[in-house]
Amino acid sequence: MAGKVYLVGAGPGDPGLLTLKGKAALEHADCVVYDYLANDGLLSFARPESEKICVGKHGGERKISQEEINQLLITKAHEGKTVCRLKGGDPYVFGRGGEEAQELVKADVPFEVVPGVSSGHAVPAYAGIPVTHRDFASAVTFVTGNEDPTQKEQDIDWSQLATYRGTLVVFMGVKKLASITHALIAHGRDPQTPAALIRWGTRAAQEVFVGTLTDLPSKTAGVKPPAIIIVGDVVKLREQLNWFERLPLFGKRIAITRTREQAGALRDELVALGAEVVEIPTIEIRPPASWEPLDDAIRRLPEFDYLLATSANGVRNFLARLEACGRDVRDLKGLTIGAIGPATAAEFAKSGIRVDLMPREYRAEGLLEALKECDLQGKAFLIPRAKVARDVVPRSLQEKGARVEVVEAYETVVPRLAPEELARLLTPPPAMITFTSSSTASNFVRLVGEEQIAEVLRGVAIASIGPITSQTVRKLGLSVAIEASESTIPGLMRAIQEYFQHR
Repeated sequence: MAGKVYLVGAGPGDPGLLTLKGKAALEHADCVVYDYLANDGLLSFARPESEKICVGKHGGERKISQEEINQLLITKAHEGKTVCRLKGGDPYVFGRGGEEAQELVKADVPFEVVPGVSSGHAVPAYAGIPVTHRDFASAVTFVTGNEDPTQKEQDIDWSQLATYRGTLVVFMGVKKLASITHALIAHGRDPQTPAALIRWGTRAAQEVFVGTLTDLPSKTAGVKPPAIIIVGDVVKLREQLNWFERLPLFGKRIAITRTREQAGALRDELVALGAEVVEIPTIEIRPPASWEPLDDAIRRLPEFDYLLATSANGVRNFLARLEACGRDVRDLKGLTIGAIGPATAAEFAKSGIRVDLMPREYRAEGLLEALKECDLQGKAFLIPRAKVARDVVPRSLQEKGARVEVVEAYETVVPRLAPEELARLLTPPPAMITFTSSSTASNFVRLVGEEQIAEVLRGVAIASIGPITSQTVRKLGLSVAIEASESTIPGLMRAIQEYFQHR
């Protein structure tokens, strides 16, 4: 079976700038061949079992040659694989995508190009610099800085660009900045023309240096790629239009440890506030070894008075098995339904089920508090939950004379994560790591190793969703920097914002 290659533009760095078609290509790929400039966070869209190969160059030094990359794409396609070639920015804007496409044609390999958001206009936008503006520039020119403007033979005519009235955007020009500015000035450009250099644009690590053609080289001495250079009067607008760096969590790299499926809400809220999010899934949700105990309980629903859910996962699997057993939500009539918190209640609500009972304090003890006025003698409780969970609720209910049946609706396991993958995710170290359950904390320690955990999290603030999770973190020998006053994702978000606001 013949394979196919998708040349996908990954955008300038912010994962949110990946196109929908690019995301679809990643999700279906058997093999992802990605550049150094493509945000690692995008790899979370790829299937866990897909092959992932980094071929990008770092600081001008290529990991493997362009010829080797071309051959790699051809080889993988000839193996029958769907290949996603993930390239920073846009494949056809100084991305050598055209060269790769030509080699694919020669090798008779089918391919598609998925354009991406070019760093040429996106990076300046995140720095508060529009590349065109009716009052400042009606045109924009993109050029590469890989040439030496002082060499005798050159493709770029710097004498023409020096008199150009529009905005000039220079890709890959950090190492040649001094010679570029010198050439522009030498050919008649005003030495006081505003200019800016933007490094790691659209990311939490974004740095912006503003000056003129005269002093920008000295202001950026020692700065390394990747960076974009902007020359023109539009640079004057940065002070007024700089929106990205004013976001409350700008510059903060935050690691989250939820399951891949459940990371979305927390990730999206953090990103919206300007943070760079690193996803380190420490929990994998799996079905129980057998559905029979849960199915049997569902067949005996009329025997129960209460249905208590202590997690959204428990609700999701319970309702799925309800349908698999030929039942529906009407069979829950007569049951008092309790949920440990808003997220669990929201999972019921997706099927049109309104919970009768939800505690003020979103943990097991709160659920018991909500039941304290009820006469539980002889009442029957069904609790679908994880294979391993705290027994405080079942035990306390039994002490009050209730009959409790706990059935396994799912189990949590530590996902497979290669040591080199974990090291990549933790480089550079995050400013903060979040734990949303005791399992996320204990599993993270298992992944890292008890001997290395203190060193790995040195200087990293730990954010806990609530007191039970905090207790587990401390038992693991770690310190909790912040604890949410309300044990929910919104509560955790508020605590994170307050923490950084006060620092």
